[in-house]
Amino acid sequence: MAKIRPSQGAPYARIMGVGGYRPTRVVPNEVILETIDSSDEWIRSRSGIATRHWASDEETVAMMSIEASGKAIADAGITPEQIGGVIVSTVSHFKQTPAVATEIADRIGAGKPAAFDISAGCAGFGYGLTLAKGMVVEGSADYVLVIGVERLSDLTDLEDRATAFLFGDGAGAVVVGPSQEPEIGPTVWGSEGDKSNTITQTVPWDDYRNGTPEKFPALTQEGQAVFRWAVFEMAKIAQQALDAAGITSADLDVFIPHQANMRIIDSMVKTLKLPEHVTVARDVETTGNTSAASIPLAMERLLATGQAKSGDTALVIGFGAGLVYAATVVTLP
Repeated sequence: MAKIRPSQGAPYARIMGVGGYRPTRVVPNEVILETIDSSDEWIRSRSGIATRHWASDEETVAMMSIEASGKAIADAGITPEQIGGVIVSTVSHFKQTPAVATEIADRIGAGKPAAFDISAGCAGFGYGLTLAKGMVVEGSADYVLVIGVERLSDLTDLEDRATAFLFGDGAGAVVVGPSQEPEIGPTVWGSEGDKSNTITQTVPWDDYRNGTPEKFPALTQEGQAVFRWAVFEMAKIAQQALDAAGITSADLDVFIPHQANMRIIDSMVKTLKLPEHVTVARDVETTGNTSAASIPLAMERLLATGQAKSGDTALVIGFGAGLVYAATVVTLP
């Protein structure tokens, strides 16, 4: 039997740079109230959301990704030609094939990297980050671009009182590269497929194609079930990620959960008993729920506004449709 040569990469991996893109149009709750029977006070009390960004026709999944990627690459201090992998997490790129990652790789000038899309809902960034870490440590790429991007306004039913106010658009990107120290911890991830109907698309594309129903498919969820699962079960996953990294909540500087809902974020902080010194990302107030884009967008804003700094230790956790989840501890770029 032939002996296969083992792969050799970096000892460890780290996040080297981050970038974000939010569409120009800012949509306040007052616009949402034009199509549902509700109030600004009710929306804020239930979700903590005041505004969200919605993309124009020109602000495509690819365009937003390219903008965020350019910032992340510049922040990392490398050139596009050095990118050996492009991973895009999205559920709102409506062209099934080819993967939008290939278009992005070409348009940013990355040459011929490995490029592919993944679909893991609101946990997608964590899945992509884990894959990128593996590529760097294995040696199949020196630098990997991880993008979370969504145009959820395309999948929003503006007449659904339970979800019309939740979703926003945007893109966040990070560059993952080699490190001499462990700066991305072990990932605690998984799925609970028995809860797949808790967050889902109203109808499959083939049903819509066949004319049943006539209304365009949209995202829908069982709000209370999602809330209970996120608050209680995801707090356990977050704690497991801390344990896997060999640290405690007292060692944290920053907590960046998926920006689903302010009540979920606040409840997780309480359940985890995070110390007061820990900075908590609350980007959902002005950006809404951007699914796979929410964690890198929140990370970018914390760093840009000085609420967090390079070298800080952060716990990140994404969770959503599937139901799926992914949590890890990282050093901020």
